[in-house]
Amino acid sequence: MRAALALLCVGQGVPGAWALFAPRSFHDAFPLPVFAWVTKFPPYNEHLVRDLGALSLGLTTVLLWAAVRPERSLVRAAAFGCLAFTVPHLVFHVAHLGRFETVDVIGQLISQVTPIVLAGMVILLSRRSSGAGI
Repeated sequence: MRAALALLCVGQGVPGAWALFAPRSFHDAFPLPVFAWVTKFPPYNEHLVRDLGALSLGLTTVLLWAAVRPERSLVRAAAFGCLAFTVPHLVFHVAHLGRFETVDVIGQLISQVTPIVLAGMVILLSRRSSGAGI
């Protein structure tokens, strides 16, 4: 469970820090310059990109805290919070896949379904445990 939470931290934290501290670069080159998925949704808005980064780092903080101190209620809150972001994010992208080449569609689906699966796994594993120190 800690490994899943750690992976969720990386998945939120890396793009979150990138978006917050280098918003133009994030917009122009996420997830890699050759793909540049965000550019498919113009126009660039520094405020919104930085806000996304800050919110992602906020979620990362909660996920990291849950990984370090895996108390059942904290772990579940972090996982459900992750789902509250990742499920609507996936739904939006599924509705807009026509803008992308096949390789980008596959990459997006993998990158957006993976955190949902990991968060779901954390929730299921936390049901089987009780109390602090899951």
